Amino acid sequence: MIIISNPIAVANEIKTVHALFENGLELFHIRKPEFSEEEMKAFVAAIGLEFRNRLVLHSYHHLAKEFGINRIHFSSTNRPDNFSKPNGFTVSTSTHSIEEFNALSEDFGYAFLSPVFKSISKENYEPKTNWATEIKKRINFQTKLIGLGGIQDTNLHQALQLGFDEVALLGSIWNSENPIQNFKLCQQIVLSY
Repeated sequence: MIIISNPIAVANEIKTVHALFENGLELFHIRKPEFSEEEMKAFVAAIGLEFRNRLVLHSYHHLAKEFGINRIHFSSTNRPDNFSKPNGFTVSTSTHSIEEFNALSEDFGYAFLSPVFKSISKENYEPKTNWATEIKKRINFQTKLIGLGGIQDTNLHQALQLGFDEVALLGSIWNSENPIQNFKLCQQIVLSY
């Protein structure tokens, strides 16, 4: 399971990130679009060294080597057209249709496809397609398909049944009064699937 950072600062965020890792979080995507490079450096530096191999940078990709991070992410709007993956790196991207996902090169280890359900964290962001029929059009099996958008404990099983390989969480964690408990609940659902 993947968790994406809240775009804006959250109280006790680093402490929560550490607790998520200690409870089995596989990957943490750092998506802070408003951060300056210095703020990004400070944020990454605050995360324990033992967790750096599970961090994914959405911006300031050049900082990856400096911090011993070997995972980078491109949004659908900043994804290069002619891209070749740097050696030793895992690269992911965001997509918003099965056609866009199918067109990805094998350089992308996984890709988010969103929104699966009505977003918890973004207002008026909801699916305009029927994923049950769209996912059947999948022809790209080199890239893992990660469901994102509105996924929480009440519909996580449904997202996996639709055909997503894995899921990513954002609003169900950061808009929760107890993010760790919510993560554990979602984790149990994934493990039991």
